Amino acid sequence: MSTSYLAKHVEELKPSGIRKFFDLASKMENVISLGVGEPDFVTPWNVIEASYHAMEQGYTAYTANAGLLVLREEISDYLSNSFSLRYNPENQILVTVGASQAIDLALRAIIDQGDEVIVVEPCFVSYSPAVSLAGGVPVTVSATPENEFKVMPEQVEAAITSKTKAIVLCSPNNPTGTVLSEKELAAIAEVVKKHDLIVLSDEIYAELSYGEMATSIAAVNGMMDHTIVISGFSKSFAMTGWRLGYAAGPVEIIKAMTKIHQYTMMCAPTMAQHGAIEALRNGNESVKEMRTSYKQRRNFVVKALNEMGLACHLPGGAFYVFPSVKATGYSSEEFAQMLLEEERVAVVPGHVFGESGEGYIRCSYATSIKQLDEAMKRMNRFVQKHCK
Repeated sequence: MSTSYLAKHVEELKPSGIRKFFDLASKMENVISLGVGEPDFVTPWNVIEASYHAMEQGYTAYTANAGLLVLREEISDYLSNSFSLRYNPENQILVTVGASQAIDLALRAIIDQGDEVIVVEPCFVSYSPAVSLAGGVPVTVSATPENEFKVMPEQVEAAITSKTKAIVLCSPNNPTGTVLSEKELAAIAEVVKKHDLIVLSDEIYAELSYGEMATSIAAVNGMMDHTIVISGFSKSFAMTGWRLGYAAGPVEIIKAMTKIHQYTMMCAPTMAQHGAIEALRNGNESVKEMRTSYKQRRNFVVKALNEMGLACHLPGGAFYVFPSVKATGYSSEEFAQMLLEEERVAVVPGHVFGESGEGYIRCSYATSIKQLDEAMKRMNRFVQKHCK
């Protein structure tokens, strides 16, 4: 079939760099994958059981477009209790098919053709493509290792033009694990309010913060009207395959997102919504156990990486480390390719997360200590052989 049928803006999209290395690794034997960001925990049994029970009771039909009201009420209570955010469950919360759909809906709801959206890099690979698919123009701002990959308010200010509509933030961050403090978020918030922008705040890793609970920028004074909170159940509740997320924000924006959602998706999976209700009501202990385990793994991996000569800061959240490979003299792509071929360890080259990620690799420690121990031994052997 001729490619002339394809939309130009879709043709120009690059395939995901994360999937590239995951697909390569899947064709090899004896590979330890530190690539894809997915919990190695199975969804807690009480959540699975709640979903089974819902199906047994015949809850297999569509829900309201915005999601089950009882789930939206639980999300509202959860955001209030955990992040001091209070949203009306009837018109300020939308249940989506994963946090990724919430990001897509939010961008399509607010962007007019040619609007600019500031994207802070290194970042999740979907942000800039999603902006482009919505008709917007991604404007990247590079957070630097000198600031532990934390974006500075003056960087945001410098990137703003008359066309700027929004900024995408992620804290805790994928791929760096960086967490922005309340003070740091407040400084960015002042710039946002000054220029009357909207923040898409991706908080999918908020529960996986290893100090105090991560702060939402929406909780900063005056920011609820300027923020769309994006989150979900995939990471902290180990529910990746359930594909369930949500957005919370100003009434008119959520209304617009729901309008797009009802025409393109109808509703999120009903059985997953029932599981999510149970997760919010009775899943806190499981989240604590997972967070404790991730923190132990983080400490082990960061120590091992620094000892082998790959400088790595201690991430404050999520389940990724972002070590520098500059000491080896190889690019991120070269390092990742050679490591996979020679030692059968899959990592993601940092440049796929933005230009400022070049010279780094992302390693997910969401796998067993046994696997991580073997992966670190293989990486150490590789580094000692190739360090220039």
